[in-house]
Amino acid sequence: MNLGFYIIMAAQFFSALADNALLIAAIAMLRDIHSPAQYEPLLKLFFTVSYVALAAFVGAFADSMAKGRVMLISNTIKIAGCFMLLVATVPMLDVLGIPLYYYVLLSYGVVGLGAAAYSPAKYGILTEYLPHDKLVVANGWIEGLTVAAIILGTVLGGVLINPKVSGFLLTIDLPGVDTPIDTPAEVAMVVISLLYLIAAIFNF
Repeated sequence: MNLGFYIIMAAQFFSALADNALLIAAIAMLRDIHSPAQYEPLLKLFFTVSYVALAAFVGAFADSMAKGRVMLISNTIKIAGCFMLLVATVPMLDVLGIPLYYYVLLSYGVVGLGAAAYSPAKYGILTEYLPHDKLVVANGWIEGLTVAAIILGTVLGGVLINPKVSGFLLTIDLPGVDTPIDTPAEVAMVVISLLYLIAAIFNF
């Protein structure tokens, strides 16, 4: 295995880690804005609907340019979705008369859009770096790291919204910078955005 392979594995791990932590943070955000309980299961629906709706197109998109660039673009979309989640609870949005939890669902759906575009590229890129006799092993590594990221990401999401951990993170301020980050869910979004950024740096 060469260095490019390990960089791909790192990018995949951090991206999948953030994906799974984000679900927990998004659920916490829905609870913060007192959304009806039935909207929490809809988060997963909004995330996965892109996989179905775009199934006929994401493969062609992944083949239209270098796979690393596709992964970079996809992670950038995920970061944009996190930013949308951060501003989804801004009181100004109430002026439009649309419930805030609709914005949360839509924003989470944008992250799902990035994930759907990312999926074919993370497998296709292996052929650019490895000989054919290494592909089975490489796919095994991707699947193993994905399972590990699902488990660890869920744990990380729970840790980030823990009152003690989030309370500590909320005390960290940049001198002269006043941010609207006030809740455990919001500070978790910031940390998760950083994970997507790390994945994007590996992609770059």
